[in-house]
Amino acid sequence: MRSSRIVRRARANRPKLVVPQLDPAAKEAVIATTDANAPNTVVLIHGLWMTPRSWENWVERYKTRGFNVMAPAYPGLEVEVEALRRDPSPIETLTIDEVAHHYETIIRALDRPPIIMGHSFGGAFVQILLDRGLGAAGVAIDSVPVKGVLRLPFSTVRASWPVLSNPANRHRAVPFTPEQFQYAFTNTLSKEESQKVYDRYHIPAPGRFVFDGALANFNPHAATKVDFDKEDRAPLLFIAGGEDHIVPASINKSNARHYNSGVVALKEFAGRSHYTCGQSGWEEVADYALAWAQEPVAS
Repeated sequence: MRSSRIVRRARANRPKLVVPQLDPAAKEAVIATTDANAPNTVVLIHGLWMTPRSWENWVERYKTRGFNVMAPAYPGLEVEVEALRRDPSPIETLTIDEVAHHYETIIRALDRPPIIMGHSFGGAFVQILLDRGLGAAGVAIDSVPVKGVLRLPFSTVRASWPVLSNPANRHRAVPFTPEQFQYAFTNTLSKEESQKVYDRYHIPAPGRFVFDGALANFNPHAATKVDFDKEDRAPLLFIAGGEDHIVPASINKSNARHYNSGVVALKEFAGRSHYTCGQSGWEEVADYALAWAQEPVAS
């Protein structure tokens, strides 16, 4: 009985998640501040089955607002999409630790802490990097969950099944077919629209990431482990898509609620797929993310 009361008290003391209410006018006019201590750089981290090309619209939008914008590729993936399709071998050997260290090195070399934004597995990297004491603020968009999040909707299993269905895929670079891509990423788009997105952005994904992420809760040394009680973590915003198949909003909500300290907030955009960073209306998501990161709303 006593342990049950302790658990209830701990849960009661968790920060409440609220939908941050930002001034619409502020979202339209977000510009880099001249404050010497404020972040002047935005680091964008792509997810699986994508490259930095997936951020092309966000890069230009944030640059016009006066920010230095960086969208580094995972190590070895600095070539174009077409080259990685022809030769996906650099993807096969990537590890989560290696990629996290790659981004940590880049961020530590900056003159001041940046705003770090990541999509999908990039959202998990945002959480890992903030856990390492990096960043002025973090935004995790349609984020793959870190270790400790147990929620697993059927649509996530179905979307990931092309990789998880074969254990040998752990050591391979695994592509989606156009049909699999549409289910996982672009389910709110027509077949023709989805094909255009697939042709421009899609590359195979490192199967190791998918397996290690899926099995993180069974691995005490999982690379996606973070400290949910860390007191000095930079503010963190989760953005979820209401129609996302591969990382549904329910996963983002569960991930956010695991945090017991610091400024953590959640915003769900209705009707948006996993391709929210490129789907029509992406500007609203981009502006909201940047406005919140500049003035984080405490939960």
